[in-house]
Amino acid sequence: MMEVVGRRGGGGGGSGEWRRWAVLVATVWIQALTGTNFDFSAYSSALKSSLGISQEALNYLATASDLGKAFGWSSGLALLYLPLHAVLLLSAALGLAAYAAQYYFILFLRAGAAITVPYPLVFLVCLIAGLSICWFNTVCFVLCIRSFSADNRSLALSLSISFNGLSAAFYTLFANALSPFTPSVYLLLNAMLPLAVSILALPAILLCNPHDSHLHGVPKHDRRVFLGLYILAFITGIYLVIFGSFTTTSSTACTILTGAIVLLALPLIVPASSSCSHVDTHDPDPESPANHDDPQRPLLLSNNHQTESGGTVRKTGEYQQQDCCCGTILEKGCVKMLGEEHSAKKLIQCVDFWLYYTAYFCGATVGLVYSNNLGQIAQSLHQQSRLTMLLAVYSSCSFFGRLLSALPDFLNRKVSFARTGWLAAALLPMPMAFFLMWKWQDGSALVAGTALIGLSSGFIFAAAVSVTSELFGPNSIGVNHNILITNIPLGSLLYGQIAALVYDANGQRMTVTDSRTGIADTMVVCMGAKCYSTTFFVWGCITFVGLVSSIALFLRTRPAYIAAASQSSCKHLNHVQVDRGTP
Repeated sequence: MMEVVGRRGGGGGGSGEWRRWAVLVATVWIQALTGTNFDFSAYSSALKSSLGISQEALNYLATASDLGKAFGWSSGLALLYLPLHAVLLLSAALGLAAYAAQYYFILFLRAGAAITVPYPLVFLVCLIAGLSICWFNTVCFVLCIRSFSADNRSLALSLSISFNGLSAAFYTLFANALSPFTPSVYLLLNAMLPLAVSILALPAILLCNPHDSHLHGVPKHDRRVFLGLYILAFITGIYLVIFGSFTTTSSTACTILTGAIVLLALPLIVPASSSCSHVDTHDPDPESPANHDDPQRPLLLSNNHQTESGGTVRKTGEYQQQDCCCGTILEKGCVKMLGEEHSAKKLIQCVDFWLYYTAYFCGATVGLVYSNNLGQIAQSLHQQSRLTMLLAVYSSCSFFGRLLSALPDFLNRKVSFARTGWLAAALLPMPMAFFLMWKWQDGSALVAGTALIGLSSGFIFAAAVSVTSELFGPNSIGVNHNILITNIPLGSLLYGQIAALVYDANGQRMTVTDSRTGIADTMVVCMGAKCYSTTFFVWGCITFVGLVSSIALFLRTRPAYIAAASQSSCKHLNHVQVDRGTP
């Protein structure tokens, strides 16, 4: 018992409490202002006219940004040799260089300078911009994992990732306040804001201690704090949905922007209050296990001592092994223990990883490609006047879907359900949405389908980080999760090409004049339900494959989650007996 008390007494006190909440606020800020790929449509027309390229070539530039994610694993390698703050600043430097170059292309080439920019160079610049986003994301993932114990780690990850879905709204507010009718201002903001927020978050990151996840927080207190932060995030999302799309005067835009910045800064109250009035974090919550020390524990495990307690755990393990070693393909080689570290070589040899990869590739990635094509879809269905509303619906539903990804953690004590099961449930609305829009191609079906796709893809984007950590190990997430998201550029190219082929096959070539720039361009334009009917059906079938794959993943990994839950309950019972002096 003295050993347990000794460990509790050395938890780092209020200093550690202050640090971990400050780090969480820093990751929220970084995520909120580094989703620079979401505002591509705001300046794409200006970039196209400045470079003098076709619509097809412009689409390849959009794909190049996604292609940067294929090299996101390099951030995990960088973290093996460089400290976190160095990787953060390198990410900002990459983004600054890439977007500054694009700003130069628009500003100076439009001015009539006799300079020819090779298209491969522009493609490379867009790829580097996409790569910088991956590096920012990896830094935030690692910060949350290092700063929070396994009990609260997934809540921290979900909260941080959720704000990435609001980046476009924040950039719109900044652009409206500075120069609402100048597309190039978005590129200037894309270059400067990530660097500014990186410098602003740097002090908290420098104070980050890799051993802060060992702290004995009070679970009830921490859950209340997280609940408050999620409520504040919900209010921020509602604020941006209501005011984010307003085209107003400069003074009004500045006022709205100030309100958004205040809401973004409000979470600072948490680390400030932690440093001023230290909450006792050394007494365990009687409803929660005592050990929060192991940073390698799976997110849904409450305890993971290496010593087994009683026959219950052994029997659970035996049941799991028997369940996984049946002769069926479904159970062959399944994950036997949550949180086991997987090297890159071991990862690509794991059947569960490829089921997971397929579920993501045929699920969330399709939703992302749908959002990229939403402008053409609205135009073809004579819903162009509702495009801003549709984009707001997708963005807000994606954000709230990301927030909902924390639901498994808030309900963990009441509802025992594997996170892979939640992932499968989140995929269910997506094929329904595509088949709905395939069957009824009208305004109402388009709005409903867009909302369902946004919710589903947002949930998967946020939950995927926690699933990767649980199934393949938290310490390997920097490389493993970036291997997972290599599916995004592949899906962007494949699904976008499917949509383009169907669109072009049913369209007619005509001259279209851009109402903003006055530039005439000859392109293929398709109007009517035929333009995306086949695409919706194909995408619906693809997402159904993703749903089946996620269900198979759930069935294969469920024994590991059952074993984890049984082990956690057994350890908790033994700890309560020890505290009461019961032999």
